[in-house]
Amino acid sequence: MTDSHLQQAAHELADAGRQLHARGWVPATSGNFSIRLPDDRIAITVSGKHKGRLTPEDIMLVDADGRALDHRKPSAETLLHTSIYRAFPNVAAILHPHSLNASLASRLFGDAIVIENCELLKALEGITTHASRVTIPIFANDQNIPLLAARVDAYVDQHPDIKAYIIADHGFYTWGTTMQDALRHVEALEFLFDLEIRWHGVKRA
Repeated sequence: MTDSHLQQAAHELADAGRQLHARGWVPATSGNFSIRLPDDRIAITVSGKHKGRLTPEDIMLVDADGRALDHRKPSAETLLHTSIYRAFPNVAAILHPHSLNASLASRLFGDAIVIENCELLKALEGITTHASRVTIPIFANDQNIPLLAARVDAYVDQHPDIKAYIIADHGFYTWGTTMQDALRHVEALEFLFDLEIRWHGVKRA
């Protein structure tokens, strides 16, 4: 790699992978991550790589429509990244972990998980008070990624304040204006998912 922006993106993506793998949020070769470069190219993890051991060769470039800019194969879910970048021009990083809490939440909460009146909501970009209500939609998994991306797009069009979404029995997507923002969102959402799952169990007891 000779592109300095791509080199920096590869470093940030590898570091994010190590952090998320250390927390058990990207088991095996699951998950995918991306960073939007200043020229609107997207640096994204290639398909089937262990996220805790990413190297610069495991990061490739796609254009704004998700088309590979070299011979390698991008993540199968690249269109889910490009749709978020189109919807939010200020977003520069997207993380998609496959966490246990996201899968459990998708089995417990139907079409959405609603989180309110929790201090850690303030870790999500744009939220300044615990007295907030955040809805994280849950979409049925689908191997037809263009169809899934279209469903996500339709929801985002109607809910431009969305902070993340879950794919049922799969994982979740969140994003930020920087990689550090996206990582903060993952950590906060993991706590909030765990809280709601435990509270759901308490209420059922």
